[in-house]
Amino acid sequence: MSLRPTLETRRATPTLEGAGVKLHRAFGFQDPSELDPFLLFDDFRNDHPDDFVKGFPWHPHRGIETITYVLEGAVEHGDSLGNTGTLGAGDVQWMTAGSGIMHQEMPTGNTGGQMHGFQLWGNLPAAQKMCAPRYQDVTAADIPVITDDDGTRVKVITGEFWGKRGPVDGIAADPQYLDVFVPAGVKKTFRIDTYRRAFAYVFDGAGAFADASAPSGVLLEKEVAGQELNIRDLSGDRTLIRFGTGDEVTVQAGPDGIRFLLISGAPIEEPVAWHGPIVMNTRAELMQAFQDLKNGTFIKPLH
Repeated sequence: MSLRPTLETRRATPTLEGAGVKLHRAFGFQDPSELDPFLLFDDFRNDHPDDFVKGFPWHPHRGIETITYVLEGAVEHGDSLGNTGTLGAGDVQWMTAGSGIMHQEMPTGNTGGQMHGFQLWGNLPAAQKMCAPRYQDVTAADIPVITDDDGTRVKVITGEFWGKRGPVDGIAADPQYLDVFVPAGVKKTFRIDTYRRAFAYVFDGAGAFADASAPSGVLLEKEVAGQELNIRDLSGDRTLIRFGTGDEVTVQAGPDGIRFLLISGAPIEEPVAWHGPIVMNTRAELMQAFQDLKNGTFIKPLH
């Protein structure tokens, strides 16, 4: 086994998107090779409806897949093909935009007015960029949850983990998308295929992700359940951890436990031409996409 080094730890940055939704962006619109095959990751979490109610009105996508995971509240969606639906708490939608789709996503709060969800963009390889659009809507009840003896809990959204397979399949990057909770004071190791790019995104609690290099930073000492914890470099809420190569990730949960997404995928390693919600391989393809939008041929007929 080889421990994946921590290449970078950074906080998500406040961003305004859609018609005025306040969110935090962990990565996106930077170097697309950094986390290939993933392009963008947003954490949309608000306690006040005014910060999200205007939502994400009609907009196009081509050449990518968007993965929406709702924790609190709901997201109503519709598209140019006539599909409509609502994602509730714990639900996931994996949308393959392919050759092109127009859609909208309108969040609503829970009974307390709160909304929390994530959206991840996955790239499509050249051979699939112009495939027919499709959806995979998955309810919370269909997502397997595994609880280990030490209280560690893992929701397997896609990929295989601890003998369970997530309900989302047929994805270009063949990703593993896990929602992980590790209880206070527990140290846990997770296997990841060596050839995948991987990152973790912490959204509750805090913990220290072990590094292959010598530890550094301030040492935290705190008693949890009668035991002394010695933890360095806690990564807390809204923190992205980008890993290097290796086949395992180890985390030591902090005094309040830690909950994070652990996501990995096989890199596509193709040229990227990207502007806004459209991601192609060449500038000519990108220009054609915007020309299609202008002349009304963006949405391709279904056969």
